[in-house]
Amino acid sequence: MKYTFVFPGQGSQFVGMGKELADNFASARDVFQEVNDALSQDLFKIMVEGPESNLILTSNAQPALMAHSMAVVRILEKDFGISIKDYASFVAGHSLGEYSAACAAGVFSLTDTAKLLRTRGDAMQKAVPVGVGGMAAVIGASYQDVSALAEACADEKNICVAANDNADGQVVLSGHLAAIEKAVEIASEFGAKRCIKLPVSAPFHSPLMQPAAEVMAEALQQVKAHTPTVPLISNVAAAAVDNAETIVANLVKQVTGSVRWRETVDYLAEQNVENVAELGAGKVLSGIINRSKKGITAISAGSVAEIEELAKTLQK
Repeated sequence: MKYTFVFPGQGSQFVGMGKELADNFASARDVFQEVNDALSQDLFKIMVEGPESNLILTSNAQPALMAHSMAVVRILEKDFGISIKDYASFVAGHSLGEYSAACAAGVFSLTDTAKLLRTRGDAMQKAVPVGVGGMAAVIGASYQDVSALAEACADEKNICVAANDNADGQVVLSGHLAAIEKAVEIASEFGAKRCIKLPVSAPFHSPLMQPAAEVMAEALQQVKAHTPTVPLISNVAAAAVDNAETIVANLVKQVTGSVRWRETVDYLAEQNVENVAELGAGKVLSGIINRSKKGITAISAGSVAEIEELAKTLQK
C-alpha cells in the first residue's frame, strides 16, 4: 500500500516532543544527537524540557519539528524496515515541513537540513524588525475573497498578501502590521466569519521576507542537493517535482511565496492518492485533509503507538 507522507510546519511544536521516541528507540536518539551536533546546541533538551518561550523561537522550532519528523522516518526505516522510497507515492510539507520532506526523500542530509533550518529561522526573524509585520488567520472566507481583502488592506506603504492557503475557509494573511490590523477590522465585509491576529513575530511568506530569501538562496547553494527518491510536492507549485535543482529553487521562492496547501491536497486527489500519513508533531495537516477532501484518509504518526499502527498497516 502506497502512502503520501506529509510533514508539519511551525506551530505544531510542544514541550516534551520527541521524549517518548527517544525513550523507546535508539534510532530516534541518534537523530536528535545528530541534530544537536549539527547545531552545536542541545536542542533536544529544549524540545523535551522547554521552556516553551525558547522552543517557540523560530530558530529553534524549525529544526526541532524537522528533528521530530525525521526521528519518525528513521524509526520506520531502521526498526520496522519501512523505507520512504518504497512506500511513498509523494512527500510534501507545510512551509518548514517541505525541508523535512526533502530530507526524508534524500535531497539533503539530516545535518545539512538542520543547519539550513537554523539559518532559515534566523533569517526570517531578522528580515523584519519586531512590531513591523504580522499575520492573521481568516476563517470562513474563500481564497478569492481573502485575496480581495488583502488587496483592500494594502497601500503604497503597506504590503498585505494571502500567505497560507490552507483549506477552504482557512487562509492566513501576512504583511505590514497596519494592514493586518485593518484586515481584522474589515474582514467580515469580505465574507469572513472571523479574522484573528496570530501570535507570530514576523510576516512569514510575504514579500517582506525578501532579505531571508536572499540568505536562503546563498545557504542552499552551499549544500549538496540530491535527486529525490520520491517526488516532492512543492509549496509554491502545488505539484510534484522530481529534480534537485527545481526543489532548491522552489525552497527559495517559498520564503516570500504563498503556501498552497489547499491546492496541494487537490493535487493529491487528482493523483488518486487515498492514504496520507503526517509524520511528526501534531495533527494539523491530517486534520485539514480529513476535513477538506473526501476520498483521502489521513492519519498522524508522531507517538510510539501511532508509528507502530502505521507500520502494521504498511506491512500488510
